[in-house]
Amino acid sequence: MSESLAPLILTLKLDRETFIYFDRLRQKYFPTEKNFLPAHVTLFHALPGEEASEIQQRLQDYCSRTSIFTLTFPKLRFLGRGVAVEIDSPPLTQLRQHLAKSWHDWLSHQDRQGYRPHITITNKTTAERSRQLYEQMTNDWQAFEGYGEGLLLWYYLGGPWKLLDEFVFRP
Repeated sequence: MSESLAPLILTLKLDRETFIYFDRLRQKYFPTEKNFLPAHVTLFHALPGEEASEIQQRLQDYCSRTSIFTLTFPKLRFLGRGVAVEIDSPPLTQLRQHLAKSWHDWLSHQDRQGYRPHITITNKTTAERSRQLYEQMTNDWQAFEGYGEGLLLWYYLGGPWKLLDEFVFRP
């Protein structure tokens, strides 16, 4: 598939310290043979690649008016065959709602569903292993904060992603 026709994925750019923390957890717990992505917060799973220029322009405009915002990581979420960390951030939810409204006609079924922001630590494991990790991590989990510093737009190439563009929020 050519990159220009590949679906686009939009993720939140985390501050460096938060990204490193979650990426290390993902490297430690995600099945190695299935882990070809860094830690990420997905906003949209499949935007149309043929609309890349318009999407990039809208993101540039939006991010130039948006300030860096706080993210709270209050607790873990059991996924059945995985574990994720929930994210509480009204500005993130508002950003996602704004973009979803403006791109409504382009959204996949998955992207039209309710948005529950999270960072997946492990997935595609056995239910037993996931339950054990969830219980182990829940016992030690303490809520903390990080920051959303911008947006990252990726080409989805059937597995690994390739970065197309980066958009930063105002300091």
